[in-house]
Amino acid sequence: MTVVVEDLARASDTVGDVIAHIAPDQWELTTPCTEWNVRRLVGHLVAGNLIFVARLGGGAMPEQGSDLLGDDPTAAFRETAADLQAALRGPGVLDRRYPGPLGVVTGAETLQIRLYDLLVHGWDLGRATGIAADLPNDLAAQSLLFVRDQLATMPRTGRFAEPQSVAPGAPSIDQLAAFLGRQVEPSG
Repeated sequence: MTVVVEDLARASDTVGDVIAHIAPDQWELTTPCTEWNVRRLVGHLVAGNLIFVARLGGGAMPEQGSDLLGDDPTAAFRETAADLQAALRGPGVLDRRYPGPLGVVTGAETLQIRLYDLLVHGWDLGRATGIAADLPNDLAAQSLLFVRDQLATMPRTGRFAEPQSVAPGAPSIDQLAAFLGRQVEPSG
């Protein structure tokens, strides 16, 4: 099944809802993505949106180390997510090829990469804050298939930890998180 821009919009809305519920005392909490606290992880998501827009030809790269969240992290995320969705909807964007850190990929593959990154980091935010992240399981299943195929021929070092074990029958989002190196506690 092909991922479409509406799928990214659905995942972005869900992650945006998690961000909107982060309490003031939760921004410094550690996350399963160990190099970032909650604020830095949300900053990474905003930067990711801006970087993908720039790669697709629609904007400038964000300045490394700058505060991209300002006083309203939720608005920063939602605005940049909408900008990315608009860029992906441009004529021919999904078919063109773009250089990036994972090689030269089509716009459709760019969308897939952004989707699995967004979903796993939404999972990270939910785990760090305890906020229920009702991430779309169907999109997590699609993302898991895509990333398994993508990483089959690529080294993980510097990007992802080694896959972790996960309980049989675990939700697809937990399987995706475990495949991308997160420790997933057994349920029940």
